[in-house]
Amino acid sequence: MVSLKLQKRLAASVLKCGQRKIWLDPNEVSEITLANSRQNIRKLVKDGFVLKKPNVIHSRSRVKARLAAKSKGRHTGFGKRRGTRDARLPIKVLFMRRLRILRRMIRKYRDAKKIDKHTYHRLYLATKGNKYKTKRQLMEAVHKLKAEKAAEKALKDLADQKKARAKAQRARKEEKARQAAASPEE
Repeated sequence: MVSLKLQKRLAASVLKCGQRKIWLDPNEVSEITLANSRQNIRKLVKDGFVLKKPNVIHSRSRVKARLAAKSKGRHTGFGKRRGTRDARLPIKVLFMRRLRILRRMIRKYRDAKKIDKHTYHRLYLATKGNKYKTKRQLMEAVHKLKAEKAAEKALKDLADQKKARAKAQRARKEEKARQAAASPEE
């Protein structure tokens, strides 16, 4: 077997690739042996005695299939897990997601004039303090606060009415007393 080391090196240089990508025609060894310059190698390339091998294909089909199965929940049991629960999906990330959802909700309520800015601020701080786990809990809290506010307002209105009535009665009594005091003098 003749050594074609030189030819392979020159061919790699001419074809701008690595020596492992060079294919030398085994049937034309005698002709390839005579080529000792880049010019001769170029001629052999043109004749098709020296070729550049195609890139090896690295298929991802198996990877795709596995990822598709994983998205359905396969291959994720205890035996496949390396990190702790917190490392795989941090509690902080979950908290941030929940907080953003709840904040968005109370902001929407405030913009729609369902709650005033004071209630908004109370709810904002409560959500920040991890008081509400879900949107439903937050909604119930909003309804409760609104009901409390309405009841408070009703009581205040009632008290105001009573005060006004009492004041009117007092004024009438004073007027009567004044009239009674004024009539005997006449």
